[in-house]
Amino acid sequence: MNFSTVDFIVFFGYCFIVLGLGLFIARKKSTGDSEGYFLAGKSLPWWAIGTSLIAANISAEQMIGMSGSGYVIGLAIASYEWMAALTLILVAKYMLPVFLEKGIYTMPQFLENRFDERVRASLAVFWILVYIFVNLTSVLYLGALSLETIMGFDLRYGIIGLAVFSAIYTIYGGLNAIAFTDVIQVTFLVLGGLMTTYFALNAFGGGEGAIAGFIELYDQVPEKFEMILDPSNPHYQELPGLGVIFGGLWVANISYWGCNQYIIQRALAAKSLTEAQRGLMFAGYLKLLMPLIVVIPGIAAFGFGVDLLRPDEAYPWTLNEFVITGFRGLAFAALIAAIASSLSSMTNSTSTIFTLDIYKIHFNKEASEKNLVLTGRVMSFIALFLAVLVAPLLENFGQAFQFIQEFTGFVSPGVVAIFLLGLYWKPASANGALWAAILTIPLSFLFKWLVPDLPFLDRMGIVFLILCGVIILISLYENTGKDPKAIEFRKELFHTGTVFNVGSIGASAILAILYLLFW
Repeated sequence: MNFSTVDFIVFFGYCFIVLGLGLFIARKKSTGDSEGYFLAGKSLPWWAIGTSLIAANISAEQMIGMSGSGYVIGLAIASYEWMAALTLILVAKYMLPVFLEKGIYTMPQFLENRFDERVRASLAVFWILVYIFVNLTSVLYLGALSLETIMGFDLRYGIIGLAVFSAIYTIYGGLNAIAFTDVIQVTFLVLGGLMTTYFALNAFGGGEGAIAGFIELYDQVPEKFEMILDPSNPHYQELPGLGVIFGGLWVANISYWGCNQYIIQRALAAKSLTEAQRGLMFAGYLKLLMPLIVVIPGIAAFGFGVDLLRPDEAYPWTLNEFVITGFRGLAFAALIAAIASSLSSMTNSTSTIFTLDIYKIHFNKEASEKNLVLTGRVMSFIALFLAVLVAPLLENFGQAFQFIQEFTGFVSPGVVAIFLLGLYWKPASANGALWAAILTIPLSFLFKWLVPDLPFLDRMGIVFLILCGVIILISLYENTGKDPKAIEFRKELFHTGTVFNVGSIGASAILAILYLLFW
């Protein structure tokens, strides 16, 4: 890409703004204790929560990986985004009130409160491994791939550069620095992403505007706008028809949005339950918008008939070909914003789980607040360092987004079974939960080996049901009634305000209309 002087000014201006704001907040906001460092002093307002959720979620994984899947599969991949909007509303109403009432810092901590320390430790180890060797590595790889494709940077140097950029304010400032810089990141992400989509669609429509371009694109490649894939579709394995709406995607979504530390940590840091719920609802509306930014550019690249070596080159190609001089810096800044914010979130949550669920519990129970913050910073560095070493190995994969979904899907069935039954079924026992944690990866691999043609979303759904059965059988054998650590619900716990209720109905209505339009 030929960057003009204006492009460089915009891009590097963005970098200085983010770094400057992150370091300023880190100095202004106290991070001397674990609550300040890991949970931003429990002071986040709804708008910071909502934007930070999206910044943590939308990364190279989506902007590069999902555009690549859009190039190959089409709009059907947007189910991950649109169904997430409904999931966020359900999590806000039916899971978040319990987490905040318990006053937890981490999701493994909740598992100890509900079950025992063994369940806490096993899931903590699972999450740390997934965050480092799947999430962080994939974001670094895809981000560096975009730098290589757009600016010609060597892949390995790009990986190192992104890690260093994220680390500068993340390791020092903790969640406070991350959450408030995420407001800037999401602004760049949305504006730059929409601009890239606009230029691509305008070009496809022969300069008649984005709407004309979208209509033309729909007419030229209607097969790329099918939300529910037929079994005869070559990509049915990735998105198995109605199973996407009624099957395993729910397991993936509840695991990601309801049980995932680097997502739910923002809500745990809220000023109040009301602020947390409104933040999740706001994030749901942003998720409804995201396919326009992360999927349509990939479909446009396919519509232009470009022959790419790798599907994940679709977004960089679109940006390179159609975004005009003077705007490329903003569009590229949007991409780097998505990458840096997700790296920061994953790094901070990895260090949070290690520090509070492993180090403090098993290595130094009397650790001071200063020692916990120092340990969190050291672990952040180690996590990024390991991810930098592993990231280049992902070069051999095709659609990185699908790689991420499948391999996180080995853990998700067990996580969701443990959390849902732990929350809502009082007899659920610690031994039942522990066996679900132990069996989730072996069972998933067994099904992948025995039934290789089974779509991985369907596999997740089946393994989830089996693990629910395991928990139920073991719990019934052990308990004649409710478990001693069962959660007692107060009548008013799930009450929500008018703003949340009206907003939730609106988001659900938009979701229904979208599926009816592109069925």
